[in-house]
Amino acid sequence: MADKTKTIYVCSACGATQSKWSGQCRECGEWNTMEEEVQIASPAKGKVQKSVHPEDFTGAVKLCEIQEEALFGERYQTGIGELDRALGGGIVRGSIALISGEPGIGKSTLLLQICKEMKNLKVLYVSGEESQLQIKMRAKRLSALSENIYLQCETDIDGILAEIERIAPDILIIDSVQTMQDAALSSAPGSTTQVKACTARILSQTKRVGFSTILVGHVNKDGVIAGPKLLEHMVDVVLYFEGERTQSCRILRAIKNRYGSTNEIGLFEMTDSGLEEVPDPSRRLLEDSPKQVPGSCPVCLMEGTRPIMTEVQALVTKSPFPNPKRLSNGVDYNRTSMLLAVLEKRLGLRFFDKDVYLNVVGGLKLDETAADLGICTALLSSTLDLSLPGSLIAIGEVGLSGECRTIGDSDLRVAEAARLGFETILLPKKQAERLKKKPAGVKLVGVRSVYELLQILKEGRDGEA
Repeated sequence: MADKTKTIYVCSACGATQSKWSGQCRECGEWNTMEEEVQIASPAKGKVQKSVHPEDFTGAVKLCEIQEEALFGERYQTGIGELDRALGGGIVRGSIALISGEPGIGKSTLLLQICKEMKNLKVLYVSGEESQLQIKMRAKRLSALSENIYLQCETDIDGILAEIERIAPDILIIDSVQTMQDAALSSAPGSTTQVKACTARILSQTKRVGFSTILVGHVNKDGVIAGPKLLEHMVDVVLYFEGERTQSCRILRAIKNRYGSTNEIGLFEMTDSGLEEVPDPSRRLLEDSPKQVPGSCPVCLMEGTRPIMTEVQALVTKSPFPNPKRLSNGVDYNRTSMLLAVLEKRLGLRFFDKDVYLNVVGGLKLDETAADLGICTALLSSTLDLSLPGSLIAIGEVGLSGECRTIGDSDLRVAEAARLGFETILLPKKQAERLKKKPAGVKLVGVRSVYELLQILKEGRDGEA
């Protein structure tokens, strides 16, 4: 008896299935995520039950008897320091990682550079998007031609798994998972069913054999990883490439990491010869900072265990329109509105008739509240046309009452500021008093509120005059 086919609708966000199409998923509430798929339903009559053999499954062991090496596995150093930092120390043997980002951001370039650096390991590079000649031309430009790299241009998952058995690689790279397909399924490549099925088979082979796998994932128009959300749950590490294609700066951020911290980032610069590491991102982000210009103030944010200095630029100008503009690039819009309201209420400044523009240099995003004091300093400097000293930096959180509140990791932030040559550091008053390590040649100025901040800025201008 021939198999019957039926049409179902699968949510690309959560993977839920429905028998009828609807504009909104009933499970996760997302709109326009239901995709049509055709499934082959085997007849119920005459169905043969699969026999179960105990030797086919992994037995249970006592948790306390598991060796640490077996629990965490061996790490492979990629030879790219910023990538190893984002991964938590390297690629764990037997793990599966997912790298995603906008088209043209540098994902394929980074993968070939990994192949170039890992000369002592056997690498199988599987591409479902490009031809062998295209990949060789890029590898030649990156000087990544090596005897240890095997290239396969294939989209059928059965052919890929057969090649894995034949070559027995240490590292498997698949570019990209959305192009892979299982011939047993009738749905198109990139669909929810295909992505889940292919990833599950790759995951099973990775864990069984013990090699490491790196998957490349596409993003959709909203900037999130395309396909089912289950894809991110199945893998061990999720890395996301951030940055604009028109800019040279690239940020590799760990969104999920079962073997390390998710707060670390890697900073790269796109050049003609590929992605180059930026080992000192603070100095790189501040090297073009203007001196003695109103509206510019350096800040320090923590990315994992590493303090990174960047610059906040503010431009406040009288608006010719009834509704003034509010534009913030790299700073949360709601946070910007809150700080403007605090300055307007506590200091009596007028922002309701002015356009306000905020920008964070380098494409970084200020997600933590430790940048509040620096943002307020830049806004006050631009509003009052006060030129700030080039050796001044502001670190602290600002509350709704205008008070300056303490922050975490102040020792690391102050040490990084001192290393880069900053001589005056604005800190919350209590934190400046109880700071344990005070670098030599650095003046710590305690700030209780935004009112004191305004007085300090005015006194600095009068002192220079």
